[in-house]
Amino acid sequence: MTETATGTATGTYLIRGAAILGGDAEDLLIRDGVIAERGTGLSAEGAVVIEAAGLVALPGMVDIHTHLREPGREDAETVETGTRAAALGGYTAVHAMANSNPVADTAGVVEQVHSLGRASGWVDVRPVGAVTVGLAGEQLAELGAMADSRAQVRVFSDDGICVHDPVLMRRALEYVKAFDGVVAQHAQEPRLTAGAQMNEGTVSAVLGLAGWPAVAEESIIARDVLLAQHVGSRLHVCHVSTAGSVEIVRWAKERGINVTAEVTPHHLLLTDELVRSYDPVYKVNPPLRTDADVQALRAGLADGTIDVVGTDHAPHPSEHKECEWAQAAMGMTGLETALSVVQETMIETGLMTWADFARVTSTVPAAIGRVADQGRPLEAGEPANVILVDPAARWTVDPHKMATMGRNSPFAGKELPGAVIATFFKGHPTVLDGKLNTPYRYAADSAGAGSSN
Repeated sequence: MTETATGTATGTYLIRGAAILGGDAEDLLIRDGVIAERGTGLSAEGAVVIEAAGLVALPGMVDIHTHLREPGREDAETVETGTRAAALGGYTAVHAMANSNPVADTAGVVEQVHSLGRASGWVDVRPVGAVTVGLAGEQLAELGAMADSRAQVRVFSDDGICVHDPVLMRRALEYVKAFDGVVAQHAQEPRLTAGAQMNEGTVSAVLGLAGWPAVAEESIIARDVLLAQHVGSRLHVCHVSTAGSVEIVRWAKERGINVTAEVTPHHLLLTDELVRSYDPVYKVNPPLRTDADVQALRAGLADGTIDVVGTDHAPHPSEHKECEWAQAAMGMTGLETALSVVQETMIETGLMTWADFARVTSTVPAAIGRVADQGRPLEAGEPANVILVDPAARWTVDPHKMATMGRNSPFAGKELPGAVIATFFKGHPTVLDGKLNTPYRYAADSAGAGSSN
């Protein structure tokens, strides 16, 4: 990509010759935070011209599942570092999970996360509220207060811990209906996974590590889709990882149950065979599964059974991963590699197009999170949350060169396809030429509600 300024900085950008959603090459004129025009042969006096021949233009990505760690766990990540990583990865919005310290289970904490996101300015930060107080699974958190706060929370999750009590889960599903919220469940029956270290199967038997059975995930999903049907509420299933889970979600959708599901990039590519190395970088919750599971997840994403890709970006301090397997923390980074992994597993295999990619990484996650100005079409009058991707690029993952503080990438040393060349957030280029530019700055008088700010 080349960039030429044809005038002074005006907030006007002309993206010339990009393949819109991987289709025909067209121009996009961005002015004052919106797409002013789309077509061919466009011009605008004073615009910054971005030559985008060979690049694909897509709506900014929306991550339904990110761990930013702040407040309280700034040794692992901060809102600033995590959102820088998100912008470099092509994201213009992320949903920040609730397992911070203190837990995001009150209006005060979610408003703090919301404010930190606005102060950072790299992406739209949407706090996820905890379902239960302190993630303890004993009583509901302040769901209504968080929904009515300036953060306007619409996604609630105890992610990392399953809401295993069916009565409490039913109450949560009933409660969020009042404000069109959704409960995002970490599906894991705790009594079936006590002491588990990896996927239960041939590899765990050989290695002598306690196994994590697929049924621990599948049984909770089966229960919860029936609860959602009974209550008439929205359910979102976090990071499905087994072939059986895909089939249960497919069964539920065929019956009209209001359920959505996500898959992580690492579950689309990696298998439990990697655990033979005993490298804790491959320790994750839910665990890496078998190749048969990987193929079922890809098929489920391609046919729409699985709705979205969520990174489950989970940075950890190095000392929590560079240790013996049994003591290592679970989790992997993912914001800066997600696009490339999905390109490799879904687009280059012919299972999806770039238009499909936009659906599962932007349009649908924005709809699930009720983020009104994200995931929008690349059309005149729409918010200018836009990314430019070079699909022909190849790069080798080096965690030490990433913006995230986490060095626990399972793709370290791997060559991946595709690179984010530019990210426009609210019409402002946060990334140019593949490098961080400057953050978006909110007007001093616009510190109000976060539904479209």
